[in-house]
Amino acid sequence: MQWVGRTESGRRLIIERLSRAADRPSVMPLPAQALPPDFSEREFRQALGMFATGVTIVTARTAQGALVGLTANSFNSVSLHPPLVLWSLARAAASLPVLAAGSHYAVNILAADQMALAERFASKTVVDRFDGVPFAEGSGGAPLLAGAAASFECFNRSRYEEGDHVIFVGEVERCTHRPGASPLLYHGGRFYTEHPL
Repeated sequence: MQWVGRTESGRRLIIERLSRAADRPSVMPLPAQALPPDFSEREFRQALGMFATGVTIVTARTAQGALVGLTANSFNSVSLHPPLVLWSLARAAASLPVLAAGSHYAVNILAADQMALAERFASKTVVDRFDGVPFAEGSGGAPLLAGAAASFECFNRSRYEEGDHVIFVGEVERCTHRPGASPLLYHGGRFYTEHPL
């Protein structure tokens, strides 16, 4: 290392700073485990509800050709290169075995005028969720819902079990969107439409 242009006091100051930095650990040690929660499940749900999200319907087709679909707002982007998205599903969900085993699924982002569709695919009493619902078949077999603000056709790349949910990471093979479409939003247990600021 050269000390060109440094005075003796300047050199001593640099050495002192380097020495202090070397004494500090570069990474803080992590605790062995998380502290137990100091809130109830209801409080946790209410706090999570303050995060406004879009609303999606995840669709797939079984190996036997049956259609599967459910409403989910746990959707997020992961990566641009490669193009990855994620969403999560409760481990107790009846559709989990089909979605975990299938090679493809689609994530349909709902438009503001599709609230009834979101409720239909979230209902546990509707026998055939796809009855009368217009859709096109994606290249991987998953239904692409007509009128959606956007659709992502995904290869079922990986799954991670965490807590009471399974996190699905999909590699997007095709995507489309409807320019100018207003999204359906969900906040505090209610549906909303956007209001630009």
